Amino acid sequence: MIPYQLFIALRYLKSKKRHRGISVNTLISIGGVAVGVMALLVVLSVMSGFHEDLQRKILGVNAHMVVLNYRGTFSDYKEIMDKIKKNNDVVSTAPFVMGQVMVSYGQRAHGVYLRGIEPESEIKTTEISRFIKEGRYEDLNKKDEYPGIIIGRELAASIGAFKGDVITVLSPIGKIGPLGMIPKVKLFRVVGIFEVGMFEYDSNLVMTDIRAAQDFFDMKDDITGIQIKLKDIYKASLVRETIQQSLSFPLYAKDWMQMHRNLFSALKLEKFAMFVILILIILVASFNIISNLIMNVIEKKREIAILKTMGANDRGILAIFMLQGLLTGLIGTIIGVVGGYLLCYILNTYEIIKLPADVYYLSHLPVKTKFTDFLAVSISAMVISFLATVYPAWQAAKLNPVEPLRYE
Repeated sequence: MIPYQLFIALRYLKSKKRHRGISVNTLISIGGVAVGVMALLVVLSVMSGFHEDLQRKILGVNAHMVVLNYRGTFSDYKEIMDKIKKNNDVVSTAPFVMGQVMVSYGQRAHGVYLRGIEPESEIKTTEISRFIKEGRYEDLNKKDEYPGIIIGRELAASIGAFKGDVITVLSPIGKIGPLGMIPKVKLFRVVGIFEVGMFEYDSNLVMTDIRAAQDFFDMKDDITGIQIKLKDIYKASLVRETIQQSLSFPLYAKDWMQMHRNLFSALKLEKFAMFVILILIILVASFNIISNLIMNVIEKKREIAILKTMGANDRGILAIFMLQGLLTGLIGTIIGVVGGYLLCYILNTYEIIKLPADVYYLSHLPVKTKFTDFLAVSISAMVISFLATVYPAWQAAKLNPVEPLRYE
């Protein structure tokens, strides 16, 4: 059996009114909620798409976790790597050497980070190999009079170097001579060019073989740290705590969330701010629900009075109009969710909105639909719709049945 409150609410929602304007207002209320929900879902999905694209690029260049030394470098890394690999959440590990250098070619120079890697283990630990547009990792070990180096597209454009050119790498930390510090200078041949799509990496990172980097920085067999790839990137904090317990001072572990906390925190804050701003669209639509219910109460005064004389109590009348408002919000929310999902699907599949790739490093607007976003928006729309029904329903419930029936 359907409760009489729901039955009457459905009748009020779909019945022909004496005042045609009330019917139009109901459609406007439903449309307002639908448009608000759809707009909010599309914006949140686009922001999630940008967030995922940025995360993909950052984690493509960097490992999910690194083990570093407070004192700078360390040598007994193979034993540590074997210990870390025993963790079931770890996929692979790779040693690396990192240092700041100056790269020059012709009359141009640029400060960068030089990363020394083991190509065979780097491929298993990071995804930067898929960003290499010219050359391969293996070319770093190619026999040549100069060690190989892979540079970013922006850096190549900045100094005017191409694949096959020999560039100069200068380290400010060298040997101490009679006149002070003598910088160390070494020639490298460009064997590859990568393009991540982030200016920070494409202009400030170069890679060479780990042995060439150790020799250049006079590190012998020492390394700067160990890169770690995880099965689940979102369990990084938990895995970091486990690995940290197995390490002894001065070694420590840092996960990708810690290393890029400011950036991802800013993105989360921006997404929340957009959610708050765009929820106002649904809030405006709720005013239509309020006005529509108030007009409905005025039109249905006689029916309300008859229901009360037949035994309906104030709570029953309250429920009727609250259900009517909730049904308006529910229909609008369902239309908005379906429309939002379809619009996101079309934007993502057919790439309708194009972006200038040379500016954004993206060819189209990225869209990522998330169940949590859809759930949060749907619940918010329903809560706002519910709150919008309270005052008109209360007005209907406290109506005196004598007044409308006095002159009948």
